[in-house]
Amino acid sequence: MNTVTPRCPMAVDATTLIDPAFYGRGTPHSLWADLRRDSPVRRQTLPDGRVFWSVAGYREVTEVLRDAMTYTSQRGTLLDLLGRGDPAGGSELVTTDPPRHTMLRIPLQRALAAKPVTAMRERFREIVCDMLAPLADGGVYDLAEHMRRLAMAVMGTVMDLPARDWSRLAELSMASIAPEDPRFGQPGAAGSVLRATHRELFAYFYDIVRYRRSHPGDDLISLLIGTVRDGRPLNQAEVVSNCYSLLIGGNVTTSQVPASTLTDLMGTATLDRWAANPSLLASGVEEAMRWATPTMNLMRYAVRDMKLAGQRVKADEAVVVWLASANRDENVFPDPFTFDIRRQPNKHLTFGIGPHYCVGHSVVRVTLKLFFAELFSRFTDLAAAGPGVRLHSHTISGWTALPVTAKARTLRSPVSY
Repeated sequence: MNTVTPRCPMAVDATTLIDPAFYGRGTPHSLWADLRRDSPVRRQTLPDGRVFWSVAGYREVTEVLRDAMTYTSQRGTLLDLLGRGDPAGGSELVTTDPPRHTMLRIPLQRALAAKPVTAMRERFREIVCDMLAPLADGGVYDLAEHMRRLAMAVMGTVMDLPARDWSRLAELSMASIAPEDPRFGQPGAAGSVLRATHRELFAYFYDIVRYRRSHPGDDLISLLIGTVRDGRPLNQAEVVSNCYSLLIGGNVTTSQVPASTLTDLMGTATLDRWAANPSLLASGVEEAMRWATPTMNLMRYAVRDMKLAGQRVKADEAVVVWLASANRDENVFPDPFTFDIRRQPNKHLTFGIGPHYCVGHSVVRVTLKLFFAELFSRFTDLAAAGPGVRLHSHTISGWTALPVTAKARTLRSPVSY
């Protein structure tokens, strides 16, 4: 087991919570621990008068995410949209409430279920091996960069996007969730970065969807084109919007789990034990997802006055649930700041819970199992080769750069998945 002690406590204020640069200094687990202890549901007011509720406790987070009738997704699910509404509300999977959400979700859920994804496993394994190959050269390997390439290659495969476009799409994906990050966006210019990023991505998918309508295939975009909702096929704007959502969701989360996990485990006995015991691959991957929790928060809006943990939440007020806090809740996870490769049960909320449970969870799980299995079978002595650079984002927790080295080993065969 590996234990990481939370940082020193700090003041909990709304301005801090929405500042992307704040998260560039590290994941604020001590701040969230204070919230869970003192006020798991706290009203936050920004200097410009905007209000949102911070929900930090596991029980309260699950209550919000399960109840789509009380807490709507259609007005926006990202902090960047606080108080402004989401133009894609009601058309994207993530910004649609049941029952319309269910009609859109079912075909995607079938396509991304465990059995269809397992059929793609060999292709995913080839992708993983390609991404790990440069690590064998003995030089410095940017783990964060290669994991972004890995996630994009997986999404490019299931969406059947041209490989020549993957690099640019990965960059745009990061800019869309970290518009103030120095590497992917521009500090202080989130609005202009987002507008430019959205224009390019939506224009790209508009052309792809138009072509795919006359050249359908066995891929997610073709599936969306053939999806019927409210008695009619999805229109061009709806298909494009959902392509954007699927790309971003797959790219920016999967890539951060290996980076965040290995940052804390490199050089520890925990990593050695995990690597030496193939039977712990699955439980270790679940723990890695709890540990990393790449999507730090999700936003909802209350549709009526109600009480949450004794607090009166008014209709139309935003409610921000902190998944990264819930996944370290002491009331649910024994020794939550210990990475326990044998943790059972492990009811983490990394994929959410309720109607909006991540539709691509099987793709993520298969990809991560393949990655860690191949890494453990091919390499040893993973070590930092310099300081990493944290992502500046209040939405996604992770890294923009993470230089490491490793030693190649004789391939252990067969690799256990």
